[in-house]
Amino acid sequence: QVQLVESGGGLVQPGGSLRLSCAASGNISSISHMGWYRQAPGKQRELVALITSGGSTNYADSGKGRCSISRDNAKKTVYMEMSTLKPEDTAVYYCIAQDLGSLRHYWGQGTQVTVSS
Repeated sequence: QVQLVESGGGLVQPGGSLRLSCAASGNISSISHMGWYRQAPGKQRELVALITSGGSTNYADSGKGRCSISRDNAKKTVYMEMSTLKPEDTAVYYCIAQDLGSLRHYWGQGTQVTVSS
């Protein structure tokens, strides 16, 4: 069994910053890419950012310029710094990780980010 545990969400004012973390544990030996998706109420889940095991990053338009993704392979943890947050960034943010051996994708339970004054 594999678990992804996210943390760092919460309520922040417009223009503020947050740092999300996601740690993988359980029966997952090596992780290929890790990343973050988000889902706002009434909308489809969308990609924010991905990072490979080698550190290459890919940002969707929603994450470009205001998000920075990083990872610690030894800790099997991915981070995402978000800055200049806007009300439209309000969503549940989900962590994703791909097992290098099985190529199976795993999802976290999600962490709520609310941007409001």
